[in-house]
Amino acid sequence: MEFVSPVGSVYQAGTLSGNPVAMAAGLAQLGYLNEHPEVYSRLETLGERLFEGIERMLLELGLPFRVNHVGSLGSLFFTAEPVRDYTSAKTADTTLFKAYFRHMLEAGIYLAPSQFEAIFLSAAHTDENIDFTLNVMQDFLKKA
Repeated sequence: MEFVSPVGSVYQAGTLSGNPVAMAAGLAQLGYLNEHPEVYSRLETLGERLFEGIERMLLELGLPFRVNHVGSLGSLFFTAEPVRDYTSAKTADTTLFKAYFRHMLEAGIYLAPSQFEAIFLSAAHTDENIDFTLNVMQDFLKKA
């Protein structure tokens, strides 16, 4: 810590860095997760339901898209190329992503506004949320 400002020369900052309310909330969340490890398996199940549903839809529609995911975290890329790094991610059609983002937003589904960010699921999501999301995505993908 002696390297971090104000003592050292390395500046570190973040919206909630060192905020006592954020730290207390984070600590409480970690305590909850420690007592309720089933949350992780539920997130895994939701992630499989969403991302495998997207992949199945893309295969059925014969569309050149890629879905990368692990557990409850994933990304949809508008490219036929496998996405393994920044260079391959840049092959994605960002203009199409913009149309997809707007379509999802208009339906009340809030995604990161960049092709290069991820979809995060939370313990608050339900099977009904996943089904709704898949239906809205399918509406868009059928027109893509």
